[in-house]
Amino acid sequence: MDRGLMLNDADCGFCMRTARLVPRLGVDIDSSTVQAADLDALGVDPVRAVVEMPYVHPDGRVDYGHRAFASILRTGPLPWRLVGRLIESRPVDPVARRTYAWVAANRHRLPGGTPSCELQH
Repeated sequence: MDRGLMLNDADCGFCMRTARLVPRLGVDIDSSTVQAADLDALGVDPVRAVVEMPYVHPDGRVDYGHRAFASILRTGPLPWRLVGRLIESRPVDPVARRTYAWVAANRHRLPGGTPSCELQH
């Protein structure tokens, strides 16, 4: 794989809206949906993939959630690369993790969200 791969939940309007916006940041990634990808071949946990966005690095490593987003940003131009590093820095990482968890839990309430976006508990 030459470029990293961002995977989004095709059943979630908020996720798909985000997937359409992320390339505008100038990141160097490919994008697909969790439902269209061969998750086993990519080493992606299918249960985790619909709760936390996965990003598969070109070398096969997989990040989820806020760390996936940070890795995606690090493929972009300078200001976004710095933001990606900041997200994973020691003081910001716990806050970014909680923020991502809140967004994921409330994605059905966010712009583009629909009732089908709600995570099942």
